[in-house]
Amino acid sequence: MLRWTITFIILAIIAAIFGFGGIAEGAASIAKILFFIFIALFIISIITGKRKI
Repeated sequence: MLRWTITFIILAIIAAIFGFGGIAEGAASIAKILFFIFIALFIISIITGKRKI
């Protein structure tokens, strides 16, 4: 998941350099959403991984 976030951030930076504002904005939005999903899943896995039954 984090790898996809980094890919979309790089895509957004390259698109912004070449002047494609709409594509850069879309890629940055996708990267932000994926990053927050990654953080949520990471926190959930930490919480559930520490439980001992």
